[in-house]
Amino acid sequence: MIEVEELGKAYGDRVAVDGVSFTAKAGEVFGLLGPNGAGKSTTIGCISGLLKPGGGRIRVNDHDTVSDGRAAREKLGVVPQEIALYDELNAVENLRFWGGAWGLSGARLEERTKQVLERVGLTDRAKTRVEAMSGGMKRRLNFACGILHEPRVLLLDEPTAGVDPQSRLRILELVREEASRGACVLYTTHYMEEAEGLCDRLLIVDHGRVIASGTLSELHAEMGERDLLRLTGSFESEAVTSALGELEFIEVVQREAGVLVVALANGAQNLPAIFGALAEAGAEVGEATLTRPNLETLFIKLTGGALRE
Repeated sequence: MIEVEELGKAYGDRVAVDGVSFTAKAGEVFGLLGPNGAGKSTTIGCISGLLKPGGGRIRVNDHDTVSDGRAAREKLGVVPQEIALYDELNAVENLRFWGGAWGLSGARLEERTKQVLERVGLTDRAKTRVEAMSGGMKRRLNFACGILHEPRVLLLDEPTAGVDPQSRLRILELVREEASRGACVLYTTHYMEEAEGLCDRLLIVDHGRVIASGTLSELHAEMGERDLLRLTGSFESEAVTSALGELEFIEVVQREAGVLVVALANGAQNLPAIFGALAEAGAEVGEATLTRPNLETLFIKLTGGALRE
């Protein structure tokens, strides 16, 4: 449903996307993850037709987004990170506006408006102006506008950002429902637990390039099923580097003046040896956190930092 081949995009001298390739299929939730500035929004902009690729090719629903853009966008739905609603209009009026933009009219538009309001749990808010809605209600209505025309491909850019827990759960249920009806869902998020529990396949990008891709189990295998130990304190001396280098069972993922992150097998058993080596090197440990391998630990290993850094 989405085919991206060697996508490139630059803004002047800054390369935002550098040779990104992937395919996303019907009936799956495909996660696109990366730190801020990694190229996710630019990639989505090119897929949606808002941006023209600087190189490569994109096909949506078997249509080239540049040479056959109108056909590519005909069954494409977009739920942007920024709320795309008119504050002075109520829920029904917003849906009618966006439905008309997608070519819906008459009885079909009214039917779909009623259906999506019910699906997002806003039937009782049909006549409420957007400016009077809570953040969670706006997010759900934003989602409703994106699925009104029953798109075959759905681009979701941070659809749960800043919402209450109840609205988040409902939106995640809606995402699963869209995939279940056969839509191809491209999903970006800063919440790693969402991506881990929702996405069938994942693509991780950094500095505009693909650094990892595959199913969650494939990515776990790439991690090597190792634990991740994060320490805060003081790790400035060269003696710390030498001491860590003598421990063959660890791999240093991140080392700064106040943070040390290492990947290791059998973390609980090897903690005494690590603390002993650091103490002999003059390091001061304030806090220690040991976590089992998951998507977040893999992400930190690959990019050198947390998703929001």
